[in-house]
This record gives sequence, C-alpha cells and structure tokens, in this order.
Amino acid sequence: MTRSITSARHRWPALALAVAGSALLTTAPVAAQSSGSAGSSSGSAAVDAEFVTLCTPTESGLTEVSGLASDGDRIFAIGDSGTDRTLWVLDDTCAVTASLPVPVTPVDVEDLALSGGALWLADTGDNNRARTSIGLISMDPGTGAGDRRALVYPDGAHDAEALLVGADGRPVIVTKEVLLAAGVYTVDRSIADLPEGPTTLRRAGQVRLGPTGTPGGPVPIAGSTLVTGGAVSADGRVVALRTYTDVYLFSVPDGDIVAALTGSVPIRVPMPNQPQGEAIAFTPDGDLLSASEAVDGPLQPVQILRGATALASTE
Repeated sequence: MTRSITSARHRWPALALAVAGSALLTTAPVAAQSSGSAGSSSGSAAVDAEFVTLCTPTESGLTEVSGLASDGDRIFAIGDSGTDRTLWVLDDTCAVTASLPVPVTPVDVEDLALSGGALWLADTGDNNRARTSIGLISMDPGTGAGDRRALVYPDGAHDAEALLVGADGRPVIVTKEVLLAAGVYTVDRSIADLPEGPTTLRRAGQVRLGPTGTPGGPVPIAGSTLVTGGAVSADGRVVALRTYTDVYLFSVPDGDIVAALTGSVPIRVPMPNQPQGEAIAFTPDGDLLSASEAVDGPLQPVQILRGATALASTE
C-alpha cells in the first residue's frame, strides 16, 4: 500500500468497508466450495497447517515490507512506496547481509519475484488508480544492476500487489480490487524478453478469494478478499496468493498459472494475525515465507509454513 497517502492504513473508509464486508459474508461462502464463477473460491481448508516464526528483522528499513523472495541461501526483502529504494538481503536469522539500491526510481513496489537468476520488482502499486503505466524492474541479486520494463493495462488503471512468474517466464499480475474479483493480467512472452517501452497487458480472467472469518489486517472481513501478494514455487507447480488474512495454494501441474487461478479450487491456509500482511515467497525447498508491515508498531517476524507445496499437491 502506498505510504504517500498520509497514514493510509488509518484512513481506510473503515466503516464502509466493514459494512460492505459484512454484507459479503452473508452472501458468499466461507466453506470449501466455488461461488459459481470461474476462479471464485474461498478454498478448502488445510488441516494441520500452521505458520511459525522463523526470525524477526531489526532493520528499520523493513517496517513496511511488501515483497519477499528466497533463493535458499538468502532472503530478499523490500518495502513499498517511500521505503522501496533499497533491496535488503537477509540470512535465515533475519540479519542484514547486504543492501542494494534499486537501479530505477520506482513509484510503488508491491511484490518481488525471482526468475532466470534475476530479481523482479513489481512497481505496480496505485492506490488512487491514476497511473498511466506500471513497471517491472529487474535487479541482479549480486550487483543490483538492472532496468525497468513498462506495462500498460488494456482497461484503465488498477492497483496490484501480486506478481507471479512461472516456469515459462511469463509474468502474471493479479490486481487488488475492493469488493470485486481480482483481475488476472499477463503477456505472451517471457519477462526477460519484455522491451523497455510499454507493453500492453492482456486480461486473462479473474479470481475471487474469500471472504473468511480469519482475523488480521487493517480492515475486518473485507480485508480477507484483497489480494496483497503472490509467489510461485521453484518448480512452477504451485502458486500462492495471499490476502491480509489467508494464503491460497493453487496446484499448477501443467505450468499454466492463469488456468489454475481462474479454474481451480485452492487450498486455504489461515495466516497468523498480522497487522498488514502483504509479503509471501516460496523457498526452493517448498516452504512458504510470510511477512507483514509494522503499521506504527514493532517490526513483524518473518514466518514460515513448512511443506507448503506438498499441501497443494495432495489435491
């Protein structure tokens, strides 16, 4: 979420959203079933799945962590607007081992992905839905060198906080829509082959998550429907989408992320009560990392769900 809107976390139209969220709760299912439209589901609840604390950062630059990625040896983390000029490199104790300046000045970085040995920063945040273009910023995880690839929505501006890059290298962006299904957008080429000039995205479908009764986030009920982050497993066979309260694990046996998001029922894992959870990332071993913004409180821990990919592959 963009920090440039002063105290944005506290200036949500909370009453309106809570009321609308309550209305949603009475009309949409929380149990494991589709609500009837493609890609619309509250997911089937996973049994005996629980996040535990891995470590807690001490770096103040991570108070608004919005994106995570992991190569097994390192955890990469970045904040969103106002704190997204530096990429932080952590070990498995959350100690900072390096910091890299972002090579291109972003507007609002909201997610992070690894593909082809490069880090990709999703400069896709747009709370006011006023941007004429968004961007994906590449970074070498060792040197920090990189550039920006501009993207344009085919149907007007959207806020988005989830970037998915599958085994085929094609980027998929999932938007963050209040009380609406999230849009699924992609391009028909590898992320590494995108030109610097603007490329028009293709709307490939939609996905609707929740609502659920899981506690957490800045807004009750309605916050459980907002897509705040995404990740793809190292082998490309499992996709995670998170909201402020839950994570949804989609099986992707054929590598088609769009088909999985828009046409399958995921496994839903309730997340720990986080003040504003937006970051999610798989480790190469198939565990799932999660982190939250601090929201004027203490730095939040990086939490881990062991064996996350196995949960999805059992369905």
